[in-house]
Amino acid sequence: MQDGGDTNTLVVMTKLNRVGMMTREYPPEVYGGAGVHVTELTRFMREIVPVDVHCMGAERDMPDTYVHGVDPELAEANPAIKTLSTGLRMANAAGGVDVVHSHTWYAGLGGHLAARLYDIPHVATAHSLEPDRPWKREQLGGGYDVSSWSEKNAMENADALIAVSNKMKGSILEAYPAIDPDKIHVVLNGIDTELWQPRPTFDEAEAENGSSVLKELGVDPTRPIVSFVGRITRQKGVEHLVKAAREFDPAIQLVLCAGAPDTPEIAERTQKLVDELRAGRDGVHWVSEMLSKDKIQEIESASDIFVCPSIYEPLGIVNLEAMACGTAVVASNVGGIPEVVVDGETGTLVPYDENDAAAFEHGIAEAVNALAADEQKVKAYGEAGRKRAIEEFSWATIARQTVDVYESLL
Repeated sequence: MQDGGDTNTLVVMTKLNRVGMMTREYPPEVYGGAGVHVTELTRFMREIVPVDVHCMGAERDMPDTYVHGVDPELAEANPAIKTLSTGLRMANAAGGVDVVHSHTWYAGLGGHLAARLYDIPHVATAHSLEPDRPWKREQLGGGYDVSSWSEKNAMENADALIAVSNKMKGSILEAYPAIDPDKIHVVLNGIDTELWQPRPTFDEAEAENGSSVLKELGVDPTRPIVSFVGRITRQKGVEHLVKAAREFDPAIQLVLCAGAPDTPEIAERTQKLVDELRAGRDGVHWVSEMLSKDKIQEIESASDIFVCPSIYEPLGIVNLEAMACGTAVVASNVGGIPEVVVDGETGTLVPYDENDAAAFEHGIAEAVNALAADEQKVKAYGEAGRKRAIEEFSWATIARQTVDVYESLL
């Protein structure tokens, strides 16, 4: 547990004295969209109001950041039960704030109990919903019922909810009809377009940074590049992408930045599919370890097309990151993705039907091949995507909108 004191620079007047942010992920342990959201939201919100971060994992030597571990007596328990024990510790440590803000079911119990203990408002952000991810039972077993209860409890009892897209607001009301629609505020995810922007690639990257991840992987700069960045989960649709790549034009290369598998079974299936793909074509580059932001930015900047084959996505920060790097996008038409990727302007949206995976995979391949064959459209989509990311998804705006939600409860 670290307490570096108040290092914030306040530039906007607010009636808040301090906010308590509760999250599973926080740097350096960030592996998903929710973690990126909390990281950037906190960074920009600290320009408005001091923020305490309550997170999980390894100790951090960071100001106003408090790490909460699992109860040692539960070291061998189901992962969901272990997570709830961290929530108890978060709640116990969250005194002295005006409002507590939890992210995902992992931190929901901490937010709920802190609100009760200290008589303060609880705001919960819905990045995804357990009822919409039944495949998580493969990972959690009976713990999926525990995580579902924790989410339902936090959502239905929170003083306000934040949905990261309009589609997510509808999903919340469908999953939890007891919630008053007026309690739900839509505040979109965002992107730091100064951090995420087109970067040097290949020789230029090597000259500037001393190395080029693309050259190290053996990627050919004269051939089209299609990339993916994400975890190996059912939700992210990695298996669909690898199957779709069987139909890619032979000139296209695939750079697959995919790791952190949810289960050994999905890891094994993905490995088998990639091996089969490599046996039938060249130019398949798989990176299973987590890459630094600068390397991801180099890959996305060099890519002609970024593919997001998610079968469930409340918004999809990965698409924003690719767009901010000036890259055209091919994405599934699910969840909040259409609120980010404008079909025919910044990318191509592919219909998803859970009952016809083959049609979805063929649709991805068809969209990729058509776009890769049109250099002018690739360039136009990339430029329009960068422009949209800058104009519509500022983190400074999102931080202010979130503070406005807090203040409405005081």
